[in-house]
Amino acid sequence: MDSNTLLIIVVAALLIAVVGGVAVVVRRRQRELPAAPRRELPEQPQPDLRVAAPVEERVEVPEAPDSRMVRLRRRLAGSNNALARALADLLSSDRIDDATWDDFETTLITSDLGVAPTTELVTSLRRTLAVEGVSDPSRAREVLRSELVTMVDPGMDRTLKLDHPEGVPAVVMLVGVNGTGKTTTVGKLARMLIADGHTLLFGAADTFRAAAAEQLGTWGERVGVQTIRGDEGADPASVAYRAVEAGIAQGNDVVLIDTAGRLHTKVGLMDELGKVKRVIEKLAPVTEVLLVIDATTGQNGLAQARVFAEVVEVTGIVLTKLDGSAKGGIVIQVQRELGVPVKYIGLGEGVDDLAPFDADNFVAGLLGE
Repeated sequence: MDSNTLLIIVVAALLIAVVGGVAVVVRRRQRELPAAPRRELPEQPQPDLRVAAPVEERVEVPEAPDSRMVRLRRRLAGSNNALARALADLLSSDRIDDATWDDFETTLITSDLGVAPTTELVTSLRRTLAVEGVSDPSRAREVLRSELVTMVDPGMDRTLKLDHPEGVPAVVMLVGVNGTGKTTTVGKLARMLIADGHTLLFGAADTFRAAAAEQLGTWGERVGVQTIRGDEGADPASVAYRAVEAGIAQGNDVVLIDTAGRLHTKVGLMDELGKVKRVIEKLAPVTEVLLVIDATTGQNGLAQARVFAEVVEVTGIVLTKLDGSAKGGIVIQVQRELGVPVKYIGLGEGVDDLAPFDADNFVAGLLGE
């Protein structure tokens, strides 16, 4: 073995010894150092896997229709309308002479009873009282009550027609000018139908008034009725069509369609109302077209009624605001003008202040009974 090889072996041995010594020292130091404290992780909250109980949706229970007219009759009796005052003045007179009859006749005409019905009523009353020689106010009241009930015509069919073929709903359209309380009437009518056990759906076809769909939706939410609506300015006929489609799909038995208020002098808008009805009837029958009239508008309301009847074949009248400032005679005149019955009357702002019209109760209210 030469000297160079020997030198390499010696150097290698020294290197191995040095590395081994360093490793021993490092291991010793690690054993002497204190162990690092164990960090405790915060406890994570466990998810609650329980199923939350469903939130019960609270809907209002509307007043039954039967009790409404009794309550509204009392309100009518206590109202300050011109017709009620005229009747009271006549019945309280100690002596009924020509001047008394003239005053009575004038008041009837100004209370929107109309000239022809007024003449008819006064003539009949004067004849009856003269023949019977009635001087007792209570008997005079009976005669007057009988004459008024006859003029209001209790024989007219005032039921809401809701017959429909199997699988499709009955459709009720409400029409009228703006400001008559049409959208509100849709909501109040819905409450009455729900109290009778019907299942309903709303169609917000008044797409010209921004707040109409929201207002109708609010009425629906209160009694659990869905509202089908479109964008502002959308085609009203398409909204009405989709509402009836939804009513068919969901098995509802009545769909109430709110329409935009139209001035009866605007021919184009009135024609569009006729289109809404025709489009609906591609899916289901329109069983009722209710014209909503503000009872305080008098002769203007009658003019509206004539034009609407020509366009959509009105089947019934809803008289709103027939309270303190209203003129009760419009009931008789509007029925004679259109040949269709007043089916509902409204006498207040309450959600259940709409009632089926009843001739006997109406006349009793006018007479303060």
